[in-house]
Amino acid sequence: MTLSDQLGDVRGKRVLVRSDLNVPLDGPDEHREITDDGRVRASVPTIRELAGAGARVVVVAHLGRPKGEPEARYSLAPVAARLGELLGTDVAFASDTVGPSAQATVAALEDGHVALLENVRFNPGETSKDDDERGAFADQLAQLADCFVSDGFGVVHRKQASVYDVALRLPHAMGQLVATEIEVLRKLTQDPERPYVVVLGGSKVSDKLGVIDNLLGKADRLLIGGGMVFTFLAAQGHEVGKSLLEGDQLDTVRGYLKRAEESGVEIVLPTDIVVDTEFPSAHREPQPHVVPASGIPADGLGLDIGPESSRAFAAAITPARTVFWNGPMGVFETPAFADGTRAVAQALTEIDGLSVVGGGDSAAAVRQLGFDEDAFGHISTGGGASLERLEGKELPGIAVLER
Repeated sequence: MTLSDQLGDVRGKRVLVRSDLNVPLDGPDEHREITDDGRVRASVPTIRELAGAGARVVVVAHLGRPKGEPEARYSLAPVAARLGELLGTDVAFASDTVGPSAQATVAALEDGHVALLENVRFNPGETSKDDDERGAFADQLAQLADCFVSDGFGVVHRKQASVYDVALRLPHAMGQLVATEIEVLRKLTQDPERPYVVVLGGSKVSDKLGVIDNLLGKADRLLIGGGMVFTFLAAQGHEVGKSLLEGDQLDTVRGYLKRAEESGVEIVLPTDIVVDTEFPSAHREPQPHVVPASGIPADGLGLDIGPESSRAFAAAITPARTVFWNGPMGVFETPAFADGTRAVAQALTEIDGLSVVGGGDSAAAVRQLGFDEDAFGHISTGGGASLERLEGKELPGIAVLER
């Protein structure tokens, strides 16, 4: 369904678009440069569709975690410039969120033109837990527009003013990006094609507890890597040296291992680990060496799955018809500890079925390691939102659109 099907003729209308432009930046505050523009590129199709239909497009987004007031390092100005390059047209930039600059910038828009307002999190009402404070800010945003399009999938799990409350105040629609993300998640949660393999990495088990709990009844095989694997290894009675360990989750993990065995779900853990004695830094050359997962030395810090495990993980992935991957297998930013993540990514490109990269660090790894994004079935822009949907939770930013 197109946006015109949902909203009708938008020519001449002011359309407020909530995009996710929360991209990584590097450099001094006054001259920060985007290091990964994946989310900006993902926002372009919806904005281009609306502008092409003659709408006056007003984009709102956040960047980072400012404390409800302007901070130069979190300005969206570099993003406005990059968005204009991708659209092939100038994007007007307002230096505030709902103040004089925003009002003047929106008033000056012509049909088919695009503006970006400054970081919505510079206003404390955006993330407030108080419904009235959040609603007051949503009222100000709504006054700038005639209708609303939700296209920031990375924030739909947040009950925030520009995500949730604005949709209560304006005629609204689901943008192309959000619609695609929801359809992909439907395929992962409602009768997925089998074999269904889930690969989980990242640093903490506690970040993935709900997903593991829910998927033990849905997936055929769970592959566990990254920093979270050491809590699994410790739950099996192995020493993990200086590796990341969440001791308060050991009993929970033992319960998962028992449930998986009873329900016929295979949990695949690494058999070897790449360790060093210190975390990578600019002041020291990495000194990686491979040890058995069951024999990590006392001074060993696990930083990647080993070569034997990489081959085993790839062999478990490639026969699958559906694969969801969230979380790198190691510290992929350092070449010495990137091979496990690279092996998983490569295997996802080779399956005959749906391969989904679940946003966040996994999406960043795919790009940093040089993979062609088109080789994957889908690369999500919202790791947190994807995980919450896979946990079975309601996403406020989606629920409000579906009422």
